[in-house]
Amino acid sequence: MEKLFKLKEKGTDVRTEIIAGLTTFMAMAYILAVNPSILSESGMDWGSVFSATAVASAIACFLMGLIGNFPFALSAGMGLNAYFTYSVVFGLGVSWQVALAAVFVEGVIFLLLSVVNVREAMFEAIPLSLKSAVSAGIGLFITIIALINAKVLQASSSTVVSLISFHSAFDKEYNVMDLQVCSAILCLIGIVITAYLVNKKVKGNILLGILITWILGIIAQLVGLYRPNPDAGFYSVIPTGVFALPASMAPTFGAFAKGLGEIKNVSIFNFIVVVVSFLFVDIFDTLGTLIGCAKAGGMLNAKGRLHNVKYALFADAVGTTVGAVCGTSTITTFVESASGVEAGGRTGLTAITVGVLFLVAMFFWPLFSVIPSFATAPALVIVGYLMMKHVVDIPWDDATESVPAFLAILAMPFFYSISEGIAFGIISYVVINLISGNGKKITPTLFVIAVLFILKYILI
Repeated sequence: MEKLFKLKEKGTDVRTEIIAGLTTFMAMAYILAVNPSILSESGMDWGSVFSATAVASAIACFLMGLIGNFPFALSAGMGLNAYFTYSVVFGLGVSWQVALAAVFVEGVIFLLLSVVNVREAMFEAIPLSLKSAVSAGIGLFITIIALINAKVLQASSSTVVSLISFHSAFDKEYNVMDLQVCSAILCLIGIVITAYLVNKKVKGNILLGILITWILGIIAQLVGLYRPNPDAGFYSVIPTGVFALPASMAPTFGAFAKGLGEIKNVSIFNFIVVVVSFLFVDIFDTLGTLIGCAKAGGMLNAKGRLHNVKYALFADAVGTTVGAVCGTSTITTFVESASGVEAGGRTGLTAITVGVLFLVAMFFWPLFSVIPSFATAPALVIVGYLMMKHVVDIPWDDATESVPAFLAILAMPFFYSISEGIAFGIISYVVINLISGNGKKITPTLFVIAVLFILKYILI
């Protein structure tokens, strides 16, 4: 282990790495339930997508751990799966096989860009102030995701989003607690518990926070406070079983090849737009996540560079390509990796632990599939809090650095996208510095990225 992962050099040990892997997996295990649910709406087989997601995620995590020695986990990207179903399949009226073909083509392009170090150059071109901003922005982004999933935040016609109403906590007719309120209360209790554990520096505090909150949810269901209602999106938190054989991937495995054959029936322009859209979001979501997580783990050097980042990018690209072959949407580095980093994960052993757990989950899916959002949300909120500390690294007295950083932080939660935050940060950084006479600060790579982002907004 020491020879393979350099544990002592990274200031960690096997126990810490495994706990970090467990923490990351618990924080992102929801993807095994959510991804099949979204993609199955396009006509794909639920069980096949579940297994494909687990297998592709595991392979990508193994590559991240063994080749890159990074503690970052990968799986099917949220947002990208929704784009796959609702924008590509429903919006363009194409088959899910064609959508998989687009993911496969994007993965191959992604792989080529990684091999020729184009993506590494992009990573290194982003200024240090923006890298600090990305870390903080991701913290806010995963916090708002967590609070929405746990039903603490809800859509509002007057304020876009708002806090749920606690005054109607009990249903007058049945005298039982409203499900949304119950979920929100359990989430808030979990935040307090996890914060206490973090403050006391308890080992595995974030993982313990998830487990304790989940147990409280089980108790709430047993006493009748939490009454599952699948139609409303509230599922049982009590496992109905433990072991089950993995679902076959046959319905989706290799289906991208059929999609490639159907491209001739699709507008080539639309297909190119789909591939480019997948590519843009994948590239900059991955870059943003790597920057944020590496910054949180103190892995960036004085110049804001991540040693051997090309291996992390390679693992991500292979994951997407393998995922398309198996039958799932784009595989990308997960922001939830930050929870494992904050739990002490510093080497590839964390990523490998996550990969193993993805494979194990194929056999124990009845157990893993019931981890509720209100149990994982407190972990993500605390991780968001921990990632916000990097705003102190932004030179706030220099507007040419701090204003773009602020816009990047602002855009991520408000636009619900890491890549949009990076786009606003980079475009504003280039424009503000150019008009301020600081053109020398703009590298050719950064300038090209800014132009590409502007073209993206104009053309896509």
